[in-house]
Amino acid sequence: MNSTKTESITEDGEVDRRREGEVDRRREDVDDCPECDGRLVDEIGDGELVCEDCGLVVDGNRIDYGPEWRAFDQEARERKTRVGAPTTKMMHDQGLSTRIDWRNQDAYGSQLSARKRRQMNRLRIWDERFRTRDASKRNLKHALGEIDRMSSALGIPEPSRETASVIYRRALEEDLLAGRSIEGMATAALYAATRQTGVPRSVDEVANVSRVERLEVTRTYRYLVRELDLRLEPPDPVEYVGRYASELEVSDETERQARSLLETAKRTGVHSGKHPVGLAASALYASARLTNERIPQSEVSAVADVSEVTIRNRYQELLEAKRDAES
Repeated sequence: MNSTKTESITEDGEVDRRREGEVDRRREDVDDCPECDGRLVDEIGDGELVCEDCGLVVDGNRIDYGPEWRAFDQEARERKTRVGAPTTKMMHDQGLSTRIDWRNQDAYGSQLSARKRRQMNRLRIWDERFRTRDASKRNLKHALGEIDRMSSALGIPEPSRETASVIYRRALEEDLLAGRSIEGMATAALYAATRQTGVPRSVDEVANVSRVERLEVTRTYRYLVRELDLRLEPPDPVEYVGRYASELEVSDETERQARSLLETAKRTGVHSGKHPVGLAASALYASARLTNERIPQSEVSAVADVSEVTIRNRYQELLEAKRDAES
């Protein structure tokens, strides 16, 4: 019995050693599953090496080099990360410089002494001077601030702001600002960016929040497009329908009918040479009449910032184009 027991212990020991060797082999071979030869993955991110076919956990004690937090979309991932703010074209130094806080407090929230406050004020002055040492950087900082201000007033999304910043930087590199104002070039760059990214904003809306006149905006815009060779598609009146329909609080059927009227107008060429904002407003008014929804012309005119005469003329043309297409 003793020999049997010793043999049994020896067999158990061999089994244990064999299992340890199998685990070591599993840890070294991270490509194939030892059970079904499936691919091993670490999709969960919790340090477990799992077969994607049979679900076998090959290794549960791997070192997880990722963050301790979890995120299920890109927005949450960017919000939770702690590696500093990303670089952006919206800042003249792309966000790579330092900035001294304006609050005269230390790390514990205590107020600084009078001597330290004077020292920090001097450091802030020198920090600002080093961040904008030459005229071109001061120019760029002022222009990007104008783009951000106008974008906030118009509700323009972040990608369009970045595009406007890139266009303005290109204009600055090509020396296109000679004899033109910074505000005018910044406004033209913003309008060109909205055209490139498909954000429905008319030149009148952009000029209303600018510090320059509309005539200067249009002239600078044409000059910018010509010199930088920007490829811009003609504005599509359909892009304005959703925004105006939301402000007018019309029904979904009226909005769909307005889009259909504009698509018919584009197929027949009625839209050629006409302002897209006026067409979009007229299409909404015409579709409201077709769906028996009462919308005053004055209300449509106020929302789209076009005259009632334009709406009366254009909506008749849209209805005629619809009748010709159906006949």
